[in-house]
Amino acid sequence: MTIPPPERPSVDTAEPVPLVGPAYKRDPYPLYDALRRRCPVHRVRFPSGVHAWLVTGYDAAHSALTDRRLGKDHRLGNDTWRALASIMPEPQHSQLQVHLLHQDPPVHTVMRALVVDAFAPRAVEALRPGLQDLADALVDDLVAALRSGAGPVDLIAGFAARFPFAALATAIGLPPGTAARFRREWGGVVAPVGPTDPGRPRYEALLHGLQTYIAEVVIAVRDDPADGLLTRLVRAHDDGTLTAAQLDSMVFQLLVAGQEPVTNQIGTALVALLTHPGAAARLGAEPELVPRAVEELLRYDSAFELTTWRFFGEDSDLHGRAIPAGDSVIVSLCAANRDPRRFTDPDRLDLDRSPNPHLAFGHGIHFCPGAALARAELQIAIGTLLRRLPGLRLAVEPGELTWVPAVLGRGVTALPVRADLG
Repeated sequence: MTIPPPERPSVDTAEPVPLVGPAYKRDPYPLYDALRRRCPVHRVRFPSGVHAWLVTGYDAAHSALTDRRLGKDHRLGNDTWRALASIMPEPQHSQLQVHLLHQDPPVHTVMRALVVDAFAPRAVEALRPGLQDLADALVDDLVAALRSGAGPVDLIAGFAARFPFAALATAIGLPPGTAARFRREWGGVVAPVGPTDPGRPRYEALLHGLQTYIAEVVIAVRDDPADGLLTRLVRAHDDGTLTAAQLDSMVFQLLVAGQEPVTNQIGTALVALLTHPGAAARLGAEPELVPRAVEELLRYDSAFELTTWRFFGEDSDLHGRAIPAGDSVIVSLCAANRDPRRFTDPDRLDLDRSPNPHLAFGHGIHFCPGAALARAELQIAIGTLLRRLPGLRLAVEPGELTWVPAVLGRGVTALPVRADLG
C-alpha cells in the first residue's frame, strides 16, 4: 500500500512566482504542474530575492538546454542579477567560479575534454567492485547499529552523506589522507548568503577553509604516480592548458558538485521507494530491475531540480516571453520530468517505464559529465540497502521529513529508518 503524501500546498502562480518555503521544497510538483499548464516560461523569485525566468515543460526545457543563444558565463549577467546572485566575494569568485558549469565554448570544450575520460562508462564499470566494497562497509555499520537496539538509523548521516564522497575520491584519485580531511559543510558555499545575511561570517569562514583545502589537494596530487584525474588536471595547469583559477575551480566543482547532489539523489530515491512499499519490495525481490528503476527514480524526483544560471547576450524572445539581456534563465528539470505530454501518468512511480528520456542530468553540451558515475552509485546504493536491510521502512511519517532548503536541488536532511534483521 502506498503511503499517502502530505497535504499539498495551495498554488500561487502570480508573477514573480515565489520558489520559497518548506511547503514548496517538500512538494514543488503542484506548482510546476500549474505553471506548465499556463505557459512554458515564468518570472520567479528565489529566497535571496533574485528574480529569474523559469522554463517548465519537457519540450521547452529540452530546447532551452540546447539554445546556443543562452550562455553560462557569469560575465553575461546584468547588474540586477549580479547584485543578489553573484555573491561569492572577490577574489574567491574569480578563483572558484570559472569551472565547467560557468563556461561556454570554446573554453568549455577544452575543459570538459579533460574530465570526460575519467567518468566514461567503461572507466566507471572498472570501479564498481571497489564501490560495492565501500557501500557494504557502510551498511555493515548500519546493520550493527540496528542490531544493537539503539533505535532507528539515519540513512543520510550513515550512508548517503558518506558513500558518494568516498566513491568520488576513488574516481578522481583523491589520496585517502587528503580525502579524510574533507568537511561536508564546505559544500554550503554554493548556497546564496548575501553580504548582510547574519550567516555571512560563517559562510566566508567555510569559503576560506575550502579554498585552503583545494590548495592542499593540488599539492598532494601533483606528483601522484597513480595518474588520477586530479593529477591530470594539475598537469594541464602546469603545461598551460588551464589557468590557476580554472584548475582551482575545477577541483572546487568536483568536490562540491560531484558528491552533494548524489547524496541528495540517494535520499529522494529512498523517500520515493519507502513511500511506495510495493515498489521497494519488488526491487528487493528482483534486483535485476535496479538499473531501470534508478532511471525512473531519477525522473520521479530528481535531486538536480533546477539548472544553474543561463543568460542571453542581448534582449531575446523565449517561447513568447521577452527576456532582457543578462537576466537569469533557469530550467526546471523536475517540471520537465513530470510533463504529461512526454510521460504517461507522470506523477506515478512506474518501475517498468520504458523508454525513459528524463532530463535529470540535463541535456546538450552541459549534460552532467559524471552521469555514469552517479548512475552506478545510485544502483549500488539502492541495491545494497534493499538487499541487506530487509523490511526497510521509514521510522517517521513522510510529512515529518525535513527537506534541504537548497535553491537548485532537492534532498532530505535526515532519513530515519528501521529494518527487520531477525
